[in-house]
Amino acid sequence: MRSHVWGGTAAAVLGALLVAGCGGGDGGGDGDGDGTANRAAGGADATGHPVTVTDCQGAGTTFRKPPEKIVTSNAAALELLLRLGVGDKVIGTGFPPGKGTLPDGLDAQARQVKVLSRTVIPKEKLLGSGADLYIDTFAAMKMGGGMGDAPTEKEFQAAGIAHMHLKSTACAARRSSPMTDLSAVEDDITALGKVTGTAPEAEKLVRGMRKKVDAVQKAVGSTPERKRPTYFFFDYDAGTKQPTAVCNRQVAHAVITRAGARNIFADCDGAFKKVGWEDVISRNPDWIQLAVRNRGSAAADEKAFDAARKWLETNSATKGLTAVKKGRFLRIHSERTTIAGVTDADTVEEIAETLYPGKVG
Repeated sequence: MRSHVWGGTAAAVLGALLVAGCGGGDGGGDGDGDGTANRAAGGADATGHPVTVTDCQGAGTTFRKPPEKIVTSNAAALELLLRLGVGDKVIGTGFPPGKGTLPDGLDAQARQVKVLSRTVIPKEKLLGSGADLYIDTFAAMKMGGGMGDAPTEKEFQAAGIAHMHLKSTACAARRSSPMTDLSAVEDDITALGKVTGTAPEAEKLVRGMRKKVDAVQKAVGSTPERKRPTYFFFDYDAGTKQPTAVCNRQVAHAVITRAGARNIFADCDGAFKKVGWEDVISRNPDWIQLAVRNRGSAAADEKAFDAARKWLETNSATKGLTAVKKGRFLRIHSERTTIAGVTDADTVEEIAETLYPGKVG
């Protein structure tokens, strides 16, 4: 297992290397471990450092102190840092949030962050950004637009940039079993809190998520599997010619499962997979989520949701589906379902309230 150490004097680096060499191996190479962030043994300072985190292969990186200049790969990582109260440490992002798309008054803060790319940050720009930490939501995911030219770990190290993953999404394809709860998302938030010196804030966010999900489980958890409604996540923005299924290693599968529903593609191992409409038709979902990306305004969102519904209602292959004929649609943004964040718990609650009226909320 390779190890990297960031910050501190030569003596501190030597000590951290010893810590990193024996820590962070819990990932097991499949992204299932609960040790997303482990406090290194001995002598923790006021911020809880040193802290060791692992990547998708189980390799460890030890932080001697909180990072000062952070670059995020996308809006999800940026939002988590804003919620943790360290938005002032973020010097750039890729895939920036659209204006008005972030909740809870975070939008104005997000507007202050420099946009390094509207999509994937080019390698040269990322390595020359001056960052001491890059938070990666994608890792080996096929995001297009230059992901094949992503920096190597040696290049990150040479540039003085620690490379940290949001493992719930970045490592999804490596999981050895389906993701049926939000523990991996909670681990990501906990890890970010420890690395950035905001562990109490992270714990508060996680407690809030658990409170919502536990309430849903109390209300619907006893419903037998065979009686739970079936559910299709319709990723309208991914294209309608060939639908994209969310498979059982994806965060969305955990959201759907915790909400008391059955993902119609629960037998699909992996994160995402292109399927055929005949596959959707044969599974005939009870409910369909009209999953569109946040457009930044209520009017634009409604227009997109309306377009997704109209397509299903007018397409000869889908208009006969049970959910379509009965008008059983949920209008929930894609980002709140497929990407790590505290709003995953909100989506669990919203789905359950719709599918189990009177039982939840």
